[in-house]
Amino acid sequence: MKTRRMALGACFGLIAGVAGLLGTAVSMPAAAQEFPAKPIRLLIPFTPGGGTDFVSRTVGSKLAEVNKWQVVLENMPGASGNLAIAAAAKSAPDGYTIVMGQSDNMMLGPYLYANAGYDTVKSFVPIIQVSETALAIVSNANATQNKMGNVADMVARGKSAAGLSWATAGNGSVGHLYGESLKSAAAIRLLQVPYKGAAPAMADVMGNSVDVAIMSVASVLGLVRGGKLTPLAVSTPKRSAMLPNTPTLDEAGIKGIDASIWLGLFAPAGTPPAVVARLNAEINKVLQMPDVREKLINGGVTPMGGTPDEFAAFVRTDYARWGKIVKDSGVKLE
Repeated sequence: MKTRRMALGACFGLIAGVAGLLGTAVSMPAAAQEFPAKPIRLLIPFTPGGGTDFVSRTVGSKLAEVNKWQVVLENMPGASGNLAIAAAAKSAPDGYTIVMGQSDNMMLGPYLYANAGYDTVKSFVPIIQVSETALAIVSNANATQNKMGNVADMVARGKSAAGLSWATAGNGSVGHLYGESLKSAAAIRLLQVPYKGAAPAMADVMGNSVDVAIMSVASVLGLVRGGKLTPLAVSTPKRSAMLPNTPTLDEAGIKGIDASIWLGLFAPAGTPPAVVARLNAEINKVLQMPDVREKLINGGVTPMGGTPDEFAAFVRTDYARWGKIVKDSGVKLE
């Protein structure tokens, strides 16, 4: 009888233990369902009017609308986007401050700046890849003033004594590093003119103060359609669906420097996995909505999506690739 009571006690203990484990497993998603209990701050590393701002506002606004969440969209330009990235890295790891990172800052900042204020791999938890787009080289659409309507004209200007002035979204941006690759591949003289985002850079190209700019297709598309800018080439192996008549640099005879630019959301390292999973799930839903997809595609970007693990693997691989590009360029910034 005593042995039977001991066996029954062990069984009840095992059942209680399993129930406790089940209770824990059930409570974790419940905690995630309670997120968010206050406004979410989404940092945008560049000025209003550029491609990063367009994608951030399209996705952030729809996320707020669909879920009845408060999402505060905050532009924080500076240091080629590094200012916002560093601010996000120092934020509380609770999911209430996230940042729209991209190739410029996440892939280049720590390689180019001795004190960037963050480590791309160690300082963040990747949430989701949001979009991808080609880079476009654009010039003033007024051919009489600019006299640069194609890549051959651009290269000729670059080989002149004056050289070619090149507007970028800032020192250490993808446009900056891509320009260094172009300078080497085309054997041209290149003077980089850095700005605090795409919008002011393109304003000076339209004003004919700078010869060309390299920006995401999303940044330039509206001005190209409005007849303000002329696209000379795109940086990807295939032509952009939004600029089908614009050749690739490879087609124009400048080979081996293909590149694209991506955007993705990140949270500070230490953010609870359940919160990251909730954000990922809701943003994936937004990226699948027909109106959002149509707006992003018409704006020049391809909607992405996927899991946090998939995005984390992509970030690690791309980070190593850009590290080699930076090393080969010899560029270092203070």
